[in-house]
Amino acid sequence: MGVLYVVPTPVGNLEDITLRAIRLLKEAEIIYSEDTRVTKKLLSHLEITGKQIIPFHAHNEHKQLERSVQTVRENECTVLVSDAGTPAISDPGFLLVRACVEAGLEVTCLPGPTAFVPALVASGFPCDRFLYEGFLPHKKGRQTKWLSILEEERTVVFYESPHRIIKALEECVSILGADRQVCVAREISKFFEEFKRGTAQEVLDYYKANPPKGEIVLLIKGI
Repeated sequence: MGVLYVVPTPVGNLEDITLRAIRLLKEAEIIYSEDTRVTKKLLSHLEITGKQIIPFHAHNEHKQLERSVQTVRENECTVLVSDAGTPAISDPGFLLVRACVEAGLEVTCLPGPTAFVPALVASGFPCDRFLYEGFLPHKKGRQTKWLSILEEERTVVFYESPHRIIKALEECVSILGADRQVCVAREISKFFEEFKRGTAQEVLDYYKANPPKGEIVLLIKGI
């Protein structure tokens, strides 16, 4: 039986990749990719050519799942990558990992980049204990989620898009309080990396005046 290798890829700087990850990308018979264009760019940077790259993303994962498990079974080395970071963390790749485990196939995950870890460490907030919540619900359950962390003592970590960070900070101010300490980590490991720390109101005012771009991690200090 084959093995599914879950391979983290850089969240920004393309130098943030391990030697083992490069070796497996070279050895892979099949590469499952969240976005084939992004993966091809990375492979080109690494001077890796001739790979069969198959899309596995939020729009096709259920239809593709059974076929993908069979592909893993039939090949010695199948690699799963996301656009950036570790696959399956707030990523549809989780479904393939779970399906392979349930099918009795071997799954190996390499250590590597994940955006929320450097964001958490560099925030200055306590990180011995933290609560990772992924993306906030877009509509249903959103207020319930905020209320669930009202009395949270641990640092809370969310992923957010630049188009919704203003709304998230406004909700943070209205539900958790204007003085709640927050940190917005933006464009981790990229040229325009930014950490904006302060009260929820201060950070909200800053981004209203300076609309953000790029990938965002929102960290909220516990009470």
